[in-house]
Amino acid sequence: MRISEIFYSIQGEGELAGVPSVFVRTSGCNLRCAWCDTPYASWDPEGPDMVLDEILAEVLKHPTRFVVLTGGEPMIAKGIHDLARELRSLGKHITIETAGTVAPGEIACDLASLSPKLANSTPASGSIEDAWIEWHEIRRLRPDVIAEWLDGYRCQLKFVVSEPAQIAEIEQLLGSLGRPVPPEAVQLMPEGRSVAEMRRKAPWLLDACKQRGYRYCDRLHIHLFGNARGT
Repeated sequence: MRISEIFYSIQGEGELAGVPSVFVRTSGCNLRCAWCDTPYASWDPEGPDMVLDEILAEVLKHPTRFVVLTGGEPMIAKGIHDLARELRSLGKHITIETAGTVAPGEIACDLASLSPKLANSTPASGSIEDAWIEWHEIRRLRPDVIAEWLDGYRCQLKFVVSEPAQIAEIEQLLGSLGRPVPPEAVQLMPEGRSVAEMRRKAPWLLDACKQRGYRYCDRLHIHLFGNARGT
């Protein structure tokens, strides 16, 4: 399995924010988000190939039961089901951070952190080959796959939001799933790689959360460490 990085930090996003966790970041992604903050695991994937025992050994160096499988897109990583199964056998709590475009396939997972990609994720023309832009736009949203995750796992739906008009886009997606989603499981996260960028979007995003019962999703690691790799 190609691994971009394995590091020990705190979870910065979602309902487990602040919890010490080992992050296993796989390298490679099936999308090309315009605002991607981990290009080394997606746009320009890098990192060594590691066998299962090597990955587990790195995870076990750290005194926490919480492990986050992230990317890139971890669900396309070769051997991801084997890794999750072994982590479960070791008593680890497994969060999988995924765009929700790949079906779970009975993977071991305690919290599915789904991040469906809105239209703001599609790269602008000229920023990448047109074929990739078309690929991304066609594949960025899979309501059928998201529904499969919702039916089988504890889920949080985390949306990267850059402007107020996207709230309607989120509500349209939620309505297309064909099953109720608790509003507190819907998390709105301001798009931005700095505290200043996030704070500019916070007032209207907070209002949207208060009006609908959604959860405001901060990025604690940006406040603590900045947009730094390995945090």
